[in-house]
Amino acid sequence: MLNPAIIESIADELLEAGRSRTPVPLLTARYPAMTVEDSYAVQRLWRQRSEDAGRRLVGRKIGLTSRAMQAATGITEPDYGAIFDDMVFESGCSVQWDRYTRPRVEVELAFVLKTDLAGPGCTIIDVLNATDYVVPALEILDSRIEMEGRTIVDTIADNAAMGAMVLGGNPVRPGAVDLRWVAAILYKNQTVEETGVAAGVLNHPAAGVHWLANKIAAHGEGMRAGDTILAGSFTRPLWVDPGDTIHADYGPLGSITCRFE
Repeated sequence: MLNPAIIESIADELLEAGRSRTPVPLLTARYPAMTVEDSYAVQRLWRQRSEDAGRRLVGRKIGLTSRAMQAATGITEPDYGAIFDDMVFESGCSVQWDRYTRPRVEVELAFVLKTDLAGPGCTIIDVLNATDYVVPALEILDSRIEMEGRTIVDTIADNAAMGAMVLGGNPVRPGAVDLRWVAAILYKNQTVEETGVAAGVLNHPAAGVHWLANKIAAHGEGMRAGDTILAGSFTRPLWVDPGDTIHADYGPLGSITCRFE
C-alpha cells in the first residue's frame, strides 16, 4: 500500500485536474507499486473531499463489465466510481464539451433503487427486488489522468472515468421486460456508430449491480434507496466533438438525445 501522504497527494492532483481540465501523468508510471486497493483509497478520499465541497452522492457507476469495453481498454475486470448530483442530465440537454477532457459516450441501463442494497452475498434476485425501475442512460466519460497506457489502477483512481450521465426514454419495472434483450442503436449526427444488447454486460445488466454491492461491502459501504446505478456499457466508447448530436434508440424503452456545444 502507498503511504497516506501519497494517497492524499494524488487525490489533490485529481481534484485540481478536474478544475483545470489538464490531465495528470499516469499514476502507474510514477508509482509502479500502486495497487487496486491504493486506487480505491484515492477514489474514496477524492469522493469525500468532493462531498465536503458540497457535492451530493446520488449513485454509483460500474465500468468495464462488457467484452466490448474490456477489448476497447485492455482491462479485464470491472471497476466502479461515484455519481454526484451535478453529473446528472436529462434527455434533450446541451452538454458543455469543454467541461470534460476529450469526452466519450457509452450506452447503458440505469437501475434506480427503491430499497437499500448491500452485500456480502447479494444476488441478481436481490438487485431486481431492490430496484424501483430501470431506465435508458448515456454515460459521458471524462479523463483526469492521461489516457495512453492507462491500467485499471489509473482508471479506478480517476473515479472510473465518470464524467456525467444523461437519463431518458421509458422507465420500466425490472420484471416488465427481459433486461438481457434490451438493445440500443447509437447515432452520432444521424449516422449509426454503435449497436449493442444489454446481455453484453456480464450476461445480465443486474449482474454488475450485485457485483458492486458485494465489492463495496468489503469497505463497509452499501447502496441506498433512491440511488441510481449505471450498470455498465454494452457498446464501445464513442468519441464526441463540439457540435455533435448524440441519439440513442432503445426501441420500446424510448430514446435519449443530447448535443455537445
